Amino acid sequence: MADNVSYGWMGWIARVNLSTGEITEESDEAMQKDYIGGMGFANKIMYDEVPAGVDWMDEENKVVLAVGPLTGAGVPLGGRSTWATLSTFTTDHLVVDSHCGGQLGAKLKYSGHDGLIIEGKADKPVYILIDDDDISIEDASALWGKGTRETNEALCKKHGVDVCVAAIGPAGENLLPYACVLNTRSHSAGAGLGAVLGAKNVKAVVVRGTKGVNVADPQMVADLSDYMIDQVIGSNNNHVVPSTQQSWAEYYDKGSRWTAKKGLYWAAAEGGAIETGEPKPHEPNTMGYRCMKSTKDLGPEAEKYTVKMAGCHGCPVRCYSQVKHPQILEKTGYESMGNTCVPNFPFSSYMQSMMKVPGTTTEDGALTEQSVLYNLLIQAVVDDLGLWCNYAQLYRDLAHTYVDGILERELGDQFAEYGFDKIMAGDPTPFIKILSDIASNDTENKPIAWLGHGPLVWTEKWNDAKWYDDSRSCLINYRGWPVHHAIECFGQVGGLYNMVFNRDDMIHSAVNFQGCGLPIDLKKEMGAEMWGEGAVDADKNYTPMNESKAEFAWWSIVTDVLHDCLTLCNWVWPMAMAPDKDRSYRGDLDLEAQFYTAVTGQEVTIDDLYKAGERVMTLQRCNTARGMLDKDGNMGCNDFRGVHDVMTDWPFTKDPDIEPFTAGTDKMEREDWDSALTMLYKRFGWDEKLGCPTKECLEDLGLTDQEAELEELGLLTEGGVAYDERTRTYDHVLEKYCGDNPALNA
Repeated sequence: MADNVSYGWMGWIARVNLSTGEITEESDEAMQKDYIGGMGFANKIMYDEVPAGVDWMDEENKVVLAVGPLTGAGVPLGGRSTWATLSTFTTDHLVVDSHCGGQLGAKLKYSGHDGLIIEGKADKPVYILIDDDDISIEDASALWGKGTRETNEALCKKHGVDVCVAAIGPAGENLLPYACVLNTRSHSAGAGLGAVLGAKNVKAVVVRGTKGVNVADPQMVADLSDYMIDQVIGSNNNHVVPSTQQSWAEYYDKGSRWTAKKGLYWAAAEGGAIETGEPKPHEPNTMGYRCMKSTKDLGPEAEKYTVKMAGCHGCPVRCYSQVKHPQILEKTGYESMGNTCVPNFPFSSYMQSMMKVPGTTTEDGALTEQSVLYNLLIQAVVDDLGLWCNYAQLYRDLAHTYVDGILERELGDQFAEYGFDKIMAGDPTPFIKILSDIASNDTENKPIAWLGHGPLVWTEKWNDAKWYDDSRSCLINYRGWPVHHAIECFGQVGGLYNMVFNRDDMIHSAVNFQGCGLPIDLKKEMGAEMWGEGAVDADKNYTPMNESKAEFAWWSIVTDVLHDCLTLCNWVWPMAMAPDKDRSYRGDLDLEAQFYTAVTGQEVTIDDLYKAGERVMTLQRCNTARGMLDKDGNMGCNDFRGVHDVMTDWPFTKDPDIEPFTAGTDKMEREDWDSALTMLYKRFGWDEKLGCPTKECLEDLGLTDQEAELEELGLLTEGGVAYDERTRTYDHVLEKYCGDNPALNA
């Protein structure tokens, strides 16, 4: 092994200063051990280089794109990338992360870079071109005003179809706080990232990478990959049982995303329909058929429009729906759509329950052909506009303001222009104008655009603060973000991990386990092995808070952060469960560490990596403390319990005739919630009263620079317990089920 070879990491981060035109490269070696990559690199750079109090539109704000050592290294589901910048839509505009799949992460890695720092502001529209070692700032004037689809096509024609284009649309150009970046057509990075790039006059980042990633032990990477795909991995969200009864399966669950079955087809596949069939465990070559996401999201009528399932770089699961619909072509100019999540079902899941458009559901609630049309039209439009929804908050807000008469009141005569009567009569085309006017950000002439600023802005402007405490809103925190697998996912556990970031949490670790399809008694048994007795409750049959639930919440947070550092897909990772009955359905929690060791040549345990995940989470907490406003509006606040981690009222007041901890409700109890926060703070080594990082915690995690700064700012408290004294050991916790793991037999 040559000393001058970097394994896993490429070793370099590109820096592009748009104000001066200067382009440089710098080593990331000093960050690798403690911050890993991805979210860790991005948050470290944001902490070091963007002072507290900078606004998201300021030239001093930066955008950091980063990937991790496992990206593009042959590790399954290693195709993610992380962006960090300042929030455009939440209180105080604090640092947030945006995560996306597609091909961007791998292309950046293959160009020879682990990251890209975009700073300053261009004086005209530009795009950044990374062509291996050649990096340039190119004129984008001809692209300004175009949608993401046309931008992607134009840049691929110019630079070749082997490049990856990450572009903003009109929403980003117009500095709409709800604007995103799209790469590989429909893989989005949200949280207002598109508006920040728009403020810097950056239309796109274009990447070609032709290099390879050096791997310390290629054979072990291949062997671990074969083992994982053969025995451990399930379907989308790592669901490990089929959704229908099948001859090979001991269990089935109708909610599972392992939706393949006999008689279900990719009916619009090129060359003829392809049956998904009954792909079984230990059949690597049929894994890509397990997840039929189009019909799962859009209902059975979507089958006839399904071309195939696709996915991100390095993904065997394939959860990305590719569909073609002739009416969408007629109405939008685009026949083909593709997505993985909320844009797949914006109408049926988030608007129809309030709007109740006739003909979009049957009497028994099944989705109809008309529902497919509504969903796909909105999907095509929002993706091309580069419009983000704040995990569907835009759709809930739009439906609410229409149904409750707020739009008609606030828009006056202009309200009639939006054709809600046509929408209610079965015609979805008015959504084109509605969404386009929101993306325009022309609030003076098109006040409907205020909805694209998020509820912090529009509820104050339109005198609707009570929306935060309405269960229909799904707003979980008064700082501006909604639920993302919250109290309906293991009660207090889901509530806790919805509090700790500065946006919706983007965590799937717990919800993957919740929805995996295994019986609840088996899940409780597995939960006790991993997190302690009493960690897992049945859905909507919760018990009071305990230390095991705090452990489960901590694990969910640090695994998510770890995956965003490595960078792996948290939609499927971690491997807590498996589809193999011979393994008693147990997964393998050591795989991240084993892949890390095989790729980088640096031997670590999963506990080492979990500590790194905690370090990055705590680093972001430090950054939040120095920039957060207290209750009097002063910058610099460490009272997370009283200011930041404040759940909205509706989880405590819903189901007024039912008591908390009663079967059939996910209603929360206030004193129990207060105890839950205390337990989580203790588990992280944070101050148990305030929820802020303590002196001892920061010293133990090696965050000494942050310790010194918080102390100087008067934001540092004493207390906390060292990591090794408060942590549960996860190293080889499931080893007895993992006898075929090649790393254990090497």
